[in-house]
Amino acid sequence: MKSSSDDRVLAMDRCTAKVVDADRVAAVCERMPAAGDLADTADVFGLLSDPNRLRLLVALLDGELCVCDLAAVTGQSESAVSHALRLLRAHRIVAARRSGRMAYYRLEDPHVRMLLDLALAHTEHTEAMHPEREGAP
Repeated sequence: MKSSSDDRVLAMDRCTAKVVDADRVAAVCERMPAAGDLADTADVFGLLSDPNRLRLLVALLDGELCVCDLAAVTGQSESAVSHALRLLRAHRIVAARRSGRMAYYRLEDPHVRMLLDLALAHTEHTEAMHPEREGAP
């Protein structure tokens, strides 16, 4: 049950005006990507959110690798690696180069590398708190 002090805090968090800074709101609305572009961007972050797929992408930061080498590096089965690569390839996160019967995978473009580099740098210099994880402080 909420106390009356909880109700006061919630009331203070609410805006009393519909728009405070109309110019800024208009500028943000002007540069807001289309809904489809936002959905596509969310898909990319969703693909990057899986630790096993992320392991594959980090492995590819050093250059091309085949499925069996990616499996060895990441500790996953070749089947799991192939499945993940199929998803990543469909979303143009990775690309493949064929050489005979072998396929070598690489990061699709410099933007993917930049996303990974920035995310890894962020986690290296911050101490994340994870209340959703068991045993977190």
